Amino acid sequence: MSAPSLLLSAFAPELAGLDREPPAGWVVATAGIGAVTAAVETARLLREHRPARLLFLGTCGAYDDRLAIGDVFAAARAIATSVEEAEGRAYRPAAEILEWPATWVLPLPAHGVAVPPAITLTEAGARSLSRIAPAEHLELSGVLAACALAAVPAAAVLGVANRVGPGAHLEWKRENARVSARVVEAIRGVLG
Repeated sequence: MSAPSLLLSAFAPELAGLDREPPAGWVVATAGIGAVTAAVETARLLREHRPARLLFLGTCGAYDDRLAIGDVFAAARAIATSVEEAEGRAYRPAAEILEWPATWVLPLPAHGVAVPPAITLTEAGARSLSRIAPAEHLELSGVLAACALAAVPAAAVLGVANRVGPGAHLEWKRENARVSARVVEAIRGVLG
């Protein structure tokens, strides 16, 4: 029997029903909220299921006009960062890995994704982080790091559900279900 593929999101609503009716050959699971939680749970799932590949689905916030609400894209890489780093008030040791590439290329536009330790609430913070990537997501560095350590090919498809800044949470609450459904529709061909 061939190894399954693993379909993952931070939490069930971003799977837009795929958790209730998993595609043939796919194991569907959630990784939890935040990069550390996602890294630990992804590593556990990789050990348990030994998948041939992993596809992460989710929603994200856009820092500027490079991405619009409802846009769906593949993550080219996840970059662990913070507003403090972007503004020169903090640094990381040179030996720390900060960037993890997607290792499974999908036929979608691709962008880098900043992964801060918490949701950015200010317009000034969004401007600072926009120099690093056009979008923000909280789990992707943990997921891609776990896949890299396990040598499992990984890709991520994200949909823009909000603009990063003071009104982001309310906008995300309004748009999350619609954008999650768009993400699932965009990857139907990958799922077989």
